[in-house]
Amino acid sequence: MTDCCHTDEKSKRIDWLFWGSLIPVILLYVYGVAFSENPLGMDWLKSLSHHVVEFANTMWWGVVVGIITLAILSKIPREFVMALLGTRKGKVQGVLRATLAGTLLDLCSHGILMVGAKLYERGATIGQVMAFLIASPWNSFSLTLVLIALIGLKWTLLFIVLSMIIAIITGIIFDTLVDKKALPANTNSISVSKDFKFWHEAKTSLSKVNWSPALFGNMLLSGLKESRMVVKWLLFGILLASTLRLFLDEAMFEQFFGPTALGLAATVAFATILEVCSEGSAPVATDILNRGGAPGNAFAFLMSGVSTDYTEIMVIKDTTKSWKLALFLPLITLPQIIFLGWIINVAG
Repeated sequence: MTDCCHTDEKSKRIDWLFWGSLIPVILLYVYGVAFSENPLGMDWLKSLSHHVVEFANTMWWGVVVGIITLAILSKIPREFVMALLGTRKGKVQGVLRATLAGTLLDLCSHGILMVGAKLYERGATIGQVMAFLIASPWNSFSLTLVLIALIGLKWTLLFIVLSMIIAIITGIIFDTLVDKKALPANTNSISVSKDFKFWHEAKTSLSKVNWSPALFGNMLLSGLKESRMVVKWLLFGILLASTLRLFLDEAMFEQFFGPTALGLAATVAFATILEVCSEGSAPVATDILNRGGAPGNAFAFLMSGVSTDYTEIMVIKDTTKSWKLALFLPLITLPQIIFLGWIINVAG
């Protein structure tokens, strides 16, 4: 039996990336939590473990909620998902719905990847998946409240609206390129019968469910299994980002990331190489806006972290089996992000 992410043959192999990332993260986390006095006397090790603890403590809830969401989605027939996303009539409408769903779903960028991968498996168009991923990471309800407190209501609302615009444009471009055969279509796509009635079918299906501990256990197991593809890249990202923090002075952006063309370019480059989750990016973006006086750079930092995030690119590649689809994400989104960032700086 196969699915879009795994095969029985692959499942028998040792996942070196997963175990090679999981074990160091666990060891560094334990060291950082258990030994506040740094008994080994190595400052770099203490600093590295501190960053691992900080990343893990910030990201864990997004991963947990993502696993739970995956567990639920694994039991929902694809027809229901397609009906909700609106793929039967009008791809633009489907992209709009996916963007709205991504904006409202309360998940960070790492938790949202699991849900996006599952939506692809459930038959969503590649445009919908991209729009969903772009709109989601820092537009969650909880983080929106944090951003309002940090940068104010005006900038928060502006950033959210602009991110939704980028998500919609990107989704439409992806679906158009698929229609023109320039990009591969989702092989999991299914059609929904015109006679399919969502609420009637949902009520009928729910009435047939045997609610039992075994059902919930099976759902949780499915969520854990299907989240592994994302979790391994997340663990690797924690190690990479923590290592980068040993060599990158965060105070540098105060001097070099101002509201200039060079500052905007440096911000995009910084966001590209620095793996930060949505919660971690918000304080940095706040400093770029308040200390650097560059609101456009702050927006670009938030969005570029999503657009160029290597974890997201690799998960898209693993899910779709296409490097082309994965690499088209930054190719399509970055020009929009840079242009809007420049406009904000000029107008702000």
